[in-house]
Amino acid sequence: MTDSPADDHEVAAAVAAEAGRALVAVRAERTDLDGADLKDLGDRTSHELIVRLLAERRPDDAVLSEEGADDPRRLAAHRVWIVDPLDGTREFSERPRDDWAVHVALWEDGSLVAGAVGLPARDVVHRMDRPADLPPRPDGPVRLAVSRSRPPAFVVELAERLGAELVPMGSAGVKAMAVLDGTVDAYVHAGGQYEWDSAAPVAVAIGHGLAPTRVDGSPLEYNRENPWLPDLVVARPEVLAEVRAALDALA
Repeated sequence: MTDSPADDHEVAAAVAAEAGRALVAVRAERTDLDGADLKDLGDRTSHELIVRLLAERRPDDAVLSEEGADDPRRLAAHRVWIVDPLDGTREFSERPRDDWAVHVALWEDGSLVAGAVGLPARDVVHRMDRPADLPPRPDGPVRLAVSRSRPPAFVVELAERLGAELVPMGSAGVKAMAVLDGTVDAYVHAGGQYEWDSAAPVAVAIGHGLAPTRVDGSPLEYNRENPWLPDLVVARPEVLAEVRAALDALA
């Protein structure tokens, strides 16, 4: 039985949660695998499960997944689920790291209308439709989420201009959600991404009252012919103008 359209938020959250549970089980049960083998199994397991669940619950909708072949029919569709079955494969493969995610977002007629970011190893699902107040920001420099392994030179330069503190962590979804849980004040990425890397985190951030954009301040657009969407800014309202001014100065 297909859920009603009013339940799109429930579908996004349920699919993200179920895929997350499957990934946690893979990690726990397949102790014989590590590195690339564990990454591949995680990607495949989550992708196949998400595609099956969406086909059951939203059979008329298109799907754009990092792990699936791109079906050009999505460009004429009114509703497209944009998913990253396993965001942060490197962190997933490095037991017991918990900074990896599952992204499930729904694009409808030009806008993101539902989304969930699951953090399975933390047993947390952030939802677009269940915003929470941002924790109070502590005194001190702006805190920027950054890749734990290879901080991009652009973000290092931005941090220097802001006098900011760099906070290393794993996947894109974890970095964006770190703005919402108060771990950092902003996440700025300019090193290259695809739509599935940011769609769900952006949907959840919008639901929490934030205004994500591209680095140049232009809108983030989804379900385009080329899903390459290389940059992203997610920031708390208190620091957005400061971050925006620094980005404009670097342009």
